[in-house]
Amino acid sequence: MKIDGNNIRPGNVIEHKGGLWRAVKTAHTQPGKGGAYLQVELKNLRDGSKLNERFRSSAKVEKVRLEQKDYQYLFADADMFTFMDGKTYEQIAIAAEDVGDAAVFLQDGMDVKIEFHEEAPLGVALPDKVTLEVVETEPVVKGQTVSSSYKPAQLENGVRIGVPPFVKQGDKVVVSTADREYVSRAE
Repeated sequence: MKIDGNNIRPGNVIEHKGGLWRAVKTAHTQPGKGGAYLQVELKNLRDGSKLNERFRSSAKVEKVRLEQKDYQYLFADADMFTFMDGKTYEQIAIAAEDVGDAAVFLQDGMDVKIEFHEEAPLGVALPDKVTLEVVETEPVVKGQTVSSSYKPAQLENGVRIGVPPFVKQGDKVVVSTADREYVSRAE
């Protein structure tokens, strides 16, 4: 489906320069001289490279529709991740570079969405939030709980985040998978 260059939105997947690219950031620019354009930061879905492009409203780009299917994460083996379709029990293996940064948040049995383009898996869409255990953090300093400062903590998957002072080692916390930030303490 062709769309105008100024209609690209973050999250859209477009076909550009012979590859599939996801729009990460967009910014409309109206220079004093010349026509307006849309500055778009693109990320290649195959190799992860980034590209900054300008699209004028007169430019036509091919917007690609990705098919999303529900899968369950099973296990990782060397540089492959195995997922299972919950309805057909069919298993697929996806290379680590296609899973990308999402790999650190994958947990046994986690429900994910896998994006396909022409029957080829492109990537894994995680749930918005995951619950993880804090394995290492600094003890609370008296009086520190009143301030809104965060202290560093390491989660069970090795990711380091900032947590409020009242969170201690062994606590379970909810983390946003999009920006890797603390959301709340788990119930």
